[in-house]
Amino acid sequence: MRILLVGPLWRGSNAGGLFRALSRAGCLIEVIDEFYYVSLKTQTKINKVLERIVRPLQEKEFNDAIKRTIDTFRPAVLLVYKGVFVQPTTLTYARQQGCKLVLFYPDVSMTAHGDNIPGSIPLYDLIFTTKTFGIRDMKEKYGVNKAVFIPHGFDPEIHRPLKIGAEERNIFGCDVSFIGTWSPKKEKWLGYLKEKLPQLNLRVWGDQWDKTTATSLKSSIQGKPIVGDLYALAIQCSTINLGILSEQVSGASSGDLITSRTFHIPGASGFLLHERNEESVTYFAEDAEAAFFDGPEEMTQKVSYFIEHAAERETIRQAGYKRAWADHSLDMRAAVIINHLLQVN
Repeated sequence: MRILLVGPLWRGSNAGGLFRALSRAGCLIEVIDEFYYVSLKTQTKINKVLERIVRPLQEKEFNDAIKRTIDTFRPAVLLVYKGVFVQPTTLTYARQQGCKLVLFYPDVSMTAHGDNIPGSIPLYDLIFTTKTFGIRDMKEKYGVNKAVFIPHGFDPEIHRPLKIGAEERNIFGCDVSFIGTWSPKKEKWLGYLKEKLPQLNLRVWGDQWDKTTATSLKSSIQGKPIVGDLYALAIQCSTINLGILSEQVSGASSGDLITSRTFHIPGASGFLLHERNEESVTYFAEDAEAAFFDGPEEMTQKVSYFIEHAAERETIRQAGYKRAWADHSLDMRAAVIINHLLQVN
């Protein structure tokens, strides 16, 4: 199967991991990476201003590149990962050239990232969503009847056991870590944890944590995101890895029930302490392959318990690692995706 894939390839990206899994499965692929065309990482104020000015030109160049590649690569399928900058007119062009149009959408809201996504959703022949509630949301908002749920998975090239030395332990070692973008809920829950256990060695990595006002967290915030191999190292160097989920946002009927970290952490051989809900407990057996909590109080209790019970924690960690590699790699998700692609008509 010849597939043109649209999405970021940076080391550790969920899109790049899925694309490589499709390649390993035997698909003939070409990739258009939006980061080659659209500047997304500027930091200074003047560059951010200039970025907004040139963004329409960058977006046009990006979409023109997709069209040119369709003309030369002649894919049977155009598979877009998220598609913030993919314009509806580009999808229409792809269909005119005989492409089946497929979206892989990993986020909770279809309306929080500009106009292209909601404008494009009705055009796709098939949509994969990593949110079970995403199927309902797309049907209610856009009349979509062609959505399929597929959970995130871990990338075996990234989220895997690594050799850990003294330097890595010094940089990343901690009792508890949270790796993810700031949100009010996450700040509140982590702040509660640190207030109740002030001696806890807690490290928090991710974007936007400069927004926090919780004084108890100031010493824990690392001030930067970590990705790729450093992400896997941080998971392994953390005695406990927290899976705190994002709250509901505009355009979604629910907050997260699972996230990519649900699978990254055990895949990288980390001990997972995850927020409990009806969906999260279906992937890893509670107190056998992962531990779970409901709210900041139980999270704090579980942290205290598993810090003190190293043997039990280690047994659960090893079992979670085995479960992840048996059932939850991106290679397994790719096999499911290919099966669905073969049925698109």
